[in-house]
Amino acid sequence: MIAHVVLFRPRRALSADRRRALAASFEAALQQIPSIRRARVGRRLVLGRAYEALTRADYPYMAILEFDDRNGLTAYLEHPAHDQLAAQFFGAFEEALILDVELAEGAAGLVELAGNRP
Repeated sequence: MIAHVVLFRPRRALSADRRRALAASFEAALQQIPSIRRARVGRRLVLGRAYEALTRADYPYMAILEFDDRNGLTAYLEHPAHDQLAAQFFGAFEEALILDVELAEGAAGLVELAGNRP
């Protein structure tokens, strides 16, 4: 599975209309792009734990879109509905971190980290 992970901080002065337009573009992408298997958006929880102090940048929101494989991610990135979403998104955020990650289930993902990739 491939995860398209977007951590972001919206602009402070982002109007309600711009927020609605961004949400509408995201909803349209979810409806129009069949390669998206799952999509989740959430707000960061701050629990007062020590690891939170190690975070260099505060990204209060995160979106995760999941795809079966690289072809699905590519289809998403090249779809016209993604172009509309990207246009809204890049105008709406103050700072963002966007990553594409190939995920393995459970501890299998640690095999590569440990240097034991088959």
